[in-house]
Amino acid sequence: MNNPFPSAAPDFSDPLGLLRACHQRILAHGATLERLVEHLRTHGVDSDARKAAGQVHRYFSTAGRHHHQDEEQDLFPILARQSLKLADRVHRLRREHQQMDALWARLGPELERLGNISDLDAFGRLVDEFVEAYRGHIERENEELLDVAQHVLSTEQLKKLGRSMAERRGQHASYI
Repeated sequence: MNNPFPSAAPDFSDPLGLLRACHQRILAHGATLERLVEHLRTHGVDSDARKAAGQVHRYFSTAGRHHHQDEEQDLFPILARQSLKLADRVHRLRREHQQMDALWARLGPELERLGNISDLDAFGRLVDEFVEAYRGHIERENEELLDVAQHVLSTEQLKKLGRSMAERRGQHASYI
C-alpha cells in the first residue's frame, strides 16, 4: 500500500539527503536526454523536443553546476581531511567532475541549437557518454562517499554544509 503521507523532500537541514535527491534528479534528466535522442530519430525537432532540451539544459547549467560546487567546495574538502583513503576517493571524484564538465561543454551547446544537429548518431553517442558517466559517478558517490559522510561528519559540519548550499542558491538558511 502506498504511504498516504509521503515524506517531505530533503531540505538544507539534511544536506546529504539533498545531495542524494539531486543525484536522482540528475539521473532523471539523463533519462530525458536518452528519450530525446529517440524522439529526434522518430519525430525530428518539434516543440516537445525543444521543451525537453530546454529543461535539461537549464537543469545542468544551474542546479547541476551548483551540485558540483556543493561537493567540490564544501563536502570534498571536509572528507579529504578525514583519511588518505577518503582523500583518494575525493581526488578520483573530482577528476570525474572534470570529465563530466568537459562532456557538458560539448553537449550543452548542442541542446541550445537542437535544430542544427547535423549528425544525430554522434549526438546520441555524446548523450550516452554523458549519461553513463553520471550514472557511474553517482553510484560511486552514493556508496563510497555519502554513506561514509553520514557517519563521519559532525552535526556542526552538516549544518555548515547545509548553510553553504543554501547561500549558493541565494536562500537564507538561518534555521540550520
